[in-house]
Amino acid sequence: MIPELDKRSREIFRHIVDAYVTTGEPIGSRTLARKLSTALSPATVRNVMADLEEAGLLFSPHASAGRLPTEAGLRLFVDGLLQVGNLTKEERQSIEGQCHTAGTNVAGLLKEATSALSGLSHCAGLVMAPKTDVPLKHIEIVSLNPGRALVVMVTENGIVENRFIETPLDLPPSALIEASNFLSARLVGRTLSQAYDEIIAELEAHRVRLDDLTRSVVEQGIASWAGESSATNGTLIISGQANLLEDVQAATDLEHIRALFAALETKETMVKLLSLADSAEGVQVFIGADSQLFGMAGCSMIVGQYRDSREQVIGAIGVIGPTRMNYARIIPMVDYTAKLVSRLVDPA
Repeated sequence: MIPELDKRSREIFRHIVDAYVTTGEPIGSRTLARKLSTALSPATVRNVMADLEEAGLLFSPHASAGRLPTEAGLRLFVDGLLQVGNLTKEERQSIEGQCHTAGTNVAGLLKEATSALSGLSHCAGLVMAPKTDVPLKHIEIVSLNPGRALVVMVTENGIVENRFIETPLDLPPSALIEASNFLSARLVGRTLSQAYDEIIAELEAHRVRLDDLTRSVVEQGIASWAGESSATNGTLIISGQANLLEDVQAATDLEHIRALFAALETKETMVKLLSLADSAEGVQVFIGADSQLFGMAGCSMIVGQYRDSREQVIGAIGVIGPTRMNYARIIPMVDYTAKLVSRLVDPA
């Protein structure tokens, strides 16, 4: 049970967290005493720090060192003491400019949004892409070269997405036309999830007259949309992992980051965490022990929802970085990007 802090304890605690976020180093009572708005002796500051340590909010990394916030202390700071800043005009323009370069391509937009967040926050950017759950307006399969074709899908809200598929080398042009016509007749006006099982069942039951080559294109074309990008939890896109290595201060930190990279490769844990944003409002902050993944890696995640024009949550976007990331700066950055992606991914 974390006790309420009086005014003096809050100020001292805030300075300790600020120092940690800025330098990653512990801060001592003498240095703290010089930073306070009211005159306190180093001995008095040490007594307050001891009380905060007993409450589980601070710890000393080694004997005679200053103090650092614990994960519980960071959680208290973020939930109750953090003063969130505002984005600068340049930061807003940078995010908007990078996102707008993707046009109406959702995959490109999400990639650019994560890249913008990663660059500005100096953390790794990540996004859970939405499943395709909007009625379709048009679908077409276009030959690129022997053995390769492009599936183009346009949703009713005007979003264009593409998938590449492998095709038989001896595929005649007529097979692509037939496959496009077959899929259009069954997909247009319906969501992919509504049509996928029925189309596959129809093909397997041989209730349609398609030659083997056309059938192969149809199956690959529909499967390309019913794979990762339309799974229950969507697709995880990660960019800027190298940022996590910029400020590694010790071999143990490097091992933490390596453990995180290994976990990111599996992606399932991250998708589960991101999906938690579905049931929460606003920006969510996961710190260390809030997740087994972060407790192992010594990292935190800040994530916000993005929604469609009906205000339904369709994905989440955010950053992952060290527990000493600049929460006051990054929280509004994630919030702004999530709201921008909401407007661009599904404009009303």
